[in-house]
Amino acid sequence: MNGAQALLRTLADAGVTVCFTNPGTSEMHFVAALDAEPRMRAVLTLFEGVATGAADGYARMRGHPAATLLHLGCGLGNGLANLHNARKAHTPVVNIVGDHATHHAALDAPLQSDIATVARNVSGWLHTCTDVHALGAIAASAVAAACHPPGQVATLILPADVSWSEGAVPGVVPPPQPPARVDDARLDAIAAALTRGEPAALLLGGAALGAEPQLDAARCAASCGARLLAETFPARIERGAGLPPLARLAYLAELAQVQLRGVRHLVLVGARAPVSFFAYPGKPGSLVPPGCTVHTLADVGEDAADALARLAARLGAAGNDPPRQSPRRPPRPRGRLSAATLAKAVGHLLPQGAIVVDESQTSGTLLPHFTRGAPRHDVLTLTGGAIGQGLPNAVGAAIACPDRPVLALVGDGAAMYTPQALWTMARERLHVVTVILNNRAYAILQLELRRVGAVGGGERARAQFDLGQPPLDFVQLAHGMGVPAQRVSTAEAFADALERALATPGPHLIEAIVPSTVRGVKKWLLPHVLGLLPHLPDGLARGVQRAVAPP
Repeated sequence: MNGAQALLRTLADAGVTVCFTNPGTSEMHFVAALDAEPRMRAVLTLFEGVATGAADGYARMRGHPAATLLHLGCGLGNGLANLHNARKAHTPVVNIVGDHATHHAALDAPLQSDIATVARNVSGWLHTCTDVHALGAIAASAVAAACHPPGQVATLILPADVSWSEGAVPGVVPPPQPPARVDDARLDAIAAALTRGEPAALLLGGAALGAEPQLDAARCAASCGARLLAETFPARIERGAGLPPLARLAYLAELAQVQLRGVRHLVLVGARAPVSFFAYPGKPGSLVPPGCTVHTLADVGEDAADALARLAARLGAAGNDPPRQSPRRPPRPRGRLSAATLAKAVGHLLPQGAIVVDESQTSGTLLPHFTRGAPRHDVLTLTGGAIGQGLPNAVGAAIACPDRPVLALVGDGAAMYTPQALWTMARERLHVVTVILNNRAYAILQLELRRVGAVGGGERARAQFDLGQPPLDFVQLAHGMGVPAQRVSTAEAFADALERALATPGPHLIEAIVPSTVRGVKKWLLPHVLGLLPHLPDGLARGVQRAVAPP
């Protein structure tokens, strides 16, 4: 048995049965070995960023890793942004990177590079195998490392001669290690802090955003009058009717500060202490309010669900029925297509069990509001901020959950980073409905230009955010990739197209022409993002509105 065969056998025995590939010459023995391992589904992608993003989306939905197969350091570099997103999401990924044969490395061939240095930035576990006899055991270690709570990218660098050499044996992956249980003393201390009568908030992330942990968190919050928030960009969050009303912490630091205003005890549950996405002149990077004590109920590698259930018991709330979001859909929208009417259409039509991959950027600001009472669904978000995640994540989610419809909501600028994912959707016949929210701009940067206090905003500066000259044609792009597509510019046409696409198996693309959204969302932003605060002072509301208003 050669090294590639032993590697594939090890992966399949461990339940890693999907590999997203973009192979080259150094990986040919891995490719050939696929014929001898029928349990492994190899999914070809046309760009490494699609392979890595798909592996991320797959594992977020399955809770178990997929593998990637990348070609040398350059291929790894092409996939790095979505491995960064996977790292921030604590996603288990077995990342296999082919390398030149060990005896060829000294020749400094054109594709020779320091792969380990590139991989180290995104990998929680990293190993280069130079001995075919050790490959099976090293591969088993890679799978175990990827699955170690809370999950991480494990990168195995595989020289070509190790892959083709004989004498390898499959490795055995040990049983997965459960997340660590929170000790009683920490639970007692946090329960005491929450019952002091001081303003408190629970900030949920990671595994705490499943349905049952959310309900336990809502029981805890209701019992002591605490606010309940989710991290800004969760890897996966269950939403919909029957779950607690749960607002995500706002992306804009000015709004997040209002959400946390006056909090004296901030309890982290699978989340980190909140910070501003970027630095801004004269503004603090930490979003923890002055005088607030931060408590960690469960760290990202600890058992958040168990900790919340035990905390609810300590607070005498275990048997309580917490506040729940009632079933409610917005009416079918009519008129011009906008951020609001598009979000209403999604909320009106979203099916039970849907997976929403949200990379809608500014055009999707209102989606959480209009989908909160929809049937139960999962949402995957842009955890690491590196755009180009949405379309690949949708590929992985659809392969992980073939019986569930996937709705990918992607801004036009983000879609151009990884459009090759459309081809894989067509090749694999995946039921993914892609909605491109085309406002012909990097609208978020129009807003950020003001927020960072940059001088300018004239014609040359605005040109750096303009995607309308020439206009991008996503219908032609989709047709060229084998995906049926249409363009819509009214709310009625969008709702009709979305309804048909959700009901028809296979991939579909809808290009939704929406106005530049920064101005369009302004009148909605405060009441919906800040709606969780029942007594927001008028002066403060006006101040926040001025802080985030576009030029």
